[in-house]
Amino acid sequence: SRATGITPAHELTLYIANIGDWDDATLVAALRTAADILAQCRIRIAHAELLRVAVPPKHRDFDTPRSRELARALALPKPTLYFAAGTRQVPAFDAEAIGRSNSRTRPELRDTVWIARGARDPGLVVAHELAHVLMDSGEHDRTPGNLMAEATSPQHTQLTAGQCARISAAGVRHGLLQPGVD
Repeated sequence: SRATGITPAHELTLYIANIGDWDDATLVAALRTAADILAQCRIRIAHAELLRVAVPPKHRDFDTPRSRELARALALPKPTLYFAAGTRQVPAFDAEAIGRSNSRTRPELRDTVWIARGARDPGLVVAHELAHVLMDSGEHDRTPGNLMAEATSPQHTQLTAGQCARISAAGVRHGLLQPGVD
């Protein structure tokens, strides 16, 4: 962990909807990895609520119309991570982050992350996609070692001071991050 021992500037509460029958140990490990990465921005995952949600087969994959129905029906607090069985989106990505700026036509999906089972390096994917949501930006960074590279990789775990500032500012502005406690 790159945590410095300084009290986190912000705390994050996550809701995790396991709709794709992921293994709990995989989800916990992914959250730990993501927490270690976000710690460099002085963000601490203060609480993560793991929900195993039984859904009809048509809702187990990420598919905008059906996922909108599911998110509306579940009405979970945000940000929410959905661990899905797969994706029906074209083009198909292992994960998709829906922030404020890319949810105008699908407001039910605002501040959510959808990850398809089989995604490589789930912890890195969680950190990367959460950073997109918290920054409310789909931008990628070509700087060597940067978490926000277009493709996740164990070699890409760093965030710049500017990225951390954007995560904090937008996360607070949108009510996704809370002040840290001493």
